[in-house]
Amino acid sequence: MAAPLTLHLQPLDWLNLFLYYLSLSLLAVGGAIATAPDMHRFLVERQGWLTEVQFNTSIVIAQSAPGPNVLFIALLGWNVGLNAAGTGTHAAWAFGALGVAVCMLGVLLPSSLLTWAATRWAHRNRERRSVRAFKQGMAPLVIGLLLATAWVLGSAHGEPAQDWPLWLLSAATTLLVWRTRIHLLWLLGAGALLGAFGWV
Repeated sequence: MAAPLTLHLQPLDWLNLFLYYLSLSLLAVGGAIATAPDMHRFLVERQGWLTEVQFNTSIVIAQSAPGPNVLFIALLGWNVGLNAAGTGTHAAWAFGALGVAVCMLGVLLPSSLLTWAATRWAHRNRERRSVRAFKQGMAPLVIGLLLATAWVLGSAHGEPAQDWPLWLLSAATTLLVWRTRIHLLWLLGAGALLGAFGWV
């Protein structure tokens, strides 16, 4: 990675970074990575808080590591914090953590609050025709996604036709999710146990 920049960020700059990610949060419809070009424009070109290499490396490291795709924003914040701390200072970890917190809170807060409010509203209005129609319309989509996941996971073993216990388990899980109110975590746990015993 290239040598960090030496920045002198004021409290207003940190607030500006936070507000930027707040505004960007609700635009990340295709995932956070879809807004990377605007982040580049803001962080590298406009503010000069990151170098080109720092920006690209943050995305590459986060995308190659397991975990959610939003992790690259934490690395961008970390690098902004390191640049704000200057080279070789003991405050680098604290500034890096501040950068992570500012960026991640900014990008996660609006979408999390919107999801929470929408879920509460849907629960309060669960008897409305539109809410029931939405839930019923989502059921085939969820079942289709479960079947697609089962196909991908089953195909990863090599010969899908020889993994009949896995297909049977997938079909049973699909029916249970569709027809009962058993929580999905119980079904995941049962699948993990069956896998641990070598039955699927």
